[in-house]
Amino acid sequence: VHFLEDHEGPVNSVAFSEDGEQLYSASADGTIRVWDLADTGASRVILRAGFGINRIVLGPGDAWLAYGTVDGVTRVVDPATGDQIADFTLDRRPILALATTPGTLAVGDGEGYIMLIDTSDWSVDRDIRVTERGPVWSIAFANGGQTLLAAGLDPVAYAWPLAEMGRDTKMAAADPSFLKDPELMGNGERQFQRKCSICHTLTPGSARRAGPTLHAIFGRRAGTVADYIYSDALDGSDIIWDETTIDALFDDGPDVYVPGTKMPVQRITGAQDRRDLIAFLREATQ
Repeated sequence: VHFLEDHEGPVNSVAFSEDGEQLYSASADGTIRVWDLADTGASRVILRAGFGINRIVLGPGDAWLAYGTVDGVTRVVDPATGDQIADFTLDRRPILALATTPGTLAVGDGEGYIMLIDTSDWSVDRDIRVTERGPVWSIAFANGGQTLLAAGLDPVAYAWPLAEMGRDTKMAAADPSFLKDPELMGNGERQFQRKCSICHTLTPGSARRAGPTLHAIFGRRAGTVADYIYSDALDGSDIIWDETTIDALFDDGPDVYVPGTKMPVQRITGAQDRRDLIAFLREATQ
């Protein structure tokens, strides 16, 4: 933990070399560093991505390193030099999950897709939208690489035989019963459920979510919820959350309004949608 202070933003992902003598770390500052754990503890930057890096994974034998960023970049590089081996970037953002098993690299993104990449020739084997709504937050291989596990908005994890994954592979056939019918919600509540609810609660506690509670947010200085650990970008911030600042956050995008924040890239481009969300939050967070 002491070593990782060289990054200029939160460390989002790490991976150890097979011999345990090197640690690779990726940060919201857009860099990947390799750390010499066996000797000096010094680090060097092998890559500067330009956007925050969410996930990294090392291939078998440390032959390659894959990374995914907040702006949708998925690339494979040489872990020694950072030289590019393959690029699988699509117009889907952010990249939220990476996992590997011999012969396959899996990529999960904010649009609900899982892309399966054949690492023998760096070709896309399958590209499947597994959710009807929301992101793929986490993926992993099990059963000797024969089974793929994934999790998203639903409070369950799904498992599929890798060989059988196809266009009909879905995380849920219908909305879970605990979710309200979107037609019964006002537009502001729909915006909250679709854009905010996975990371934030409306109740006083942050409830181990990825983001702090929004309870009593209006008039609160950013970075001050006691039970949440903030990035340096918001720790000690002068921002006061109100109609103007919340509108600007979603108009510009968190990566522009608060550079270095841990908050995923999330814009609400419609002015009326932003006004409706703010009105909902005003009432729901009192």
